[in-house]
Amino acid sequence: MASRTGRPVAAVLTLGCKLNLADSGEIAAGLRRAGFDVVDQVCEADAYVINTCSVTHVADAKSRKLIRSMRRLAPQARVAVTGCYPQSAGFDAVRELGADFVAGTRDADKAELVRFLADGAAAPAAPGESPPAPLAPGLTRAFVKAQEGCNDVCAFCIVPRTRGREESRPVEAVAAEVQRAVEAGAREVVITGTQLGAWGRDLDPPLRPHHLISGILERTEVLRLRFSSLQPQDITPELLALWQDPRLMPHFHLALQSGSETILAAMRRRYTAAEFLRAAERIRAVVPGVAITTDVIAGFPGETEADFAATLDLCREVGFARIHAFPYSPRSRTAAARMPGQLPPEVKKERMARLLALAEELSLAFRRAHRGTVRPVLWEEEKEGGWFGHTDNYIPVYAAGANLRNRVTPVHLGEVYHDGVRGTLPAEAP
Repeated sequence: MASRTGRPVAAVLTLGCKLNLADSGEIAAGLRRAGFDVVDQVCEADAYVINTCSVTHVADAKSRKLIRSMRRLAPQARVAVTGCYPQSAGFDAVRELGADFVAGTRDADKAELVRFLADGAAAPAAPGESPPAPLAPGLTRAFVKAQEGCNDVCAFCIVPRTRGREESRPVEAVAAEVQRAVEAGAREVVITGTQLGAWGRDLDPPLRPHHLISGILERTEVLRLRFSSLQPQDITPELLALWQDPRLMPHFHLALQSGSETILAAMRRRYTAAEFLRAAERIRAVVPGVAITTDVIAGFPGETEADFAATLDLCREVGFARIHAFPYSPRSRTAAARMPGQLPPEVKKERMARLLALAEELSLAFRRAHRGTVRPVLWEEEKEGGWFGHTDNYIPVYAAGANLRNRVTPVHLGEVYHDGVRGTLPAEAP
């Protein structure tokens, strides 16, 4: 099929993490340069890119389902699959699901994927024609990858096998991509990576994440900058000092996984529960109104009721704004999958229910604590007859208004609503 512009259409569909969103953005930019119009939703198209996830068995199932669905939807279209699932399941297994092309996760793999789809395009860009804009029109938030791979070998994690060894992009390259996103209209940029706190340790000379952030701030005109995920050992005085710049958003995602010292050691995490608490305290001391969000696994092998209670207690003590909760999922060829003490599904299910209930309690408390305050909101899309966006500390906001898209405005935060709060523009606020 051809779009209204006469160019072929490619649908880039993304499962999983912010790193996948950054990779999908790079693929979409390459496809636009190759002459495609690109969408990010299921529709009739000439080509489909499915960027998969394999962090849990549920993610595997979602990846398989989406590949099969796109093959059935468009038997004549080209289907290309990338992301972590091919790395864990094997390329042949992905081809058997209906993929015409299977790619790895590195930059060269993504470039090869774009070439494959461009070679089969029904109406490639004419020679000499100006290439389409490399970033999506109407972009509000962009995801930029600063780092790939992970050298840590956490007992439960398949990612080092699916993403490979650590490789940092030079700060100049990251900053240049951030500035391109800004010039394309993005008001906010999220810096992401497989193990973002490891950025720079493979460079010569070695650098730390604060060098990356300061380099981006110095070299770009970005209005709002987020750093997607860190660990407690990454929270240094040099890093926190940068949050004096108002362009850095008051939001830290610190992956906890467990609040039990015993389980953290079994997981091979590089911090203790006490160190996690100290990192959270340092953040709160420096960054007013900060949101601290996290990931937690329930039901890791050998986890006792006391271990799980320690996790709940630590979550309460930190007061997370949001908890991304997972039941433990055995991944092949990981140390945890071979550990004794695998918990039965009913135990994991019961602990997940308690963890999710606590997550909702803490999220409500965080949102209610900001009732009556005024915070800047980036308006992203129309929703429910009004507008939807996020505050600087990542509270979802729903408000009425006209033509707010991609604007940043001060908003009076009100009552809890859905997953966020209702907001009113100051002129309308009580």
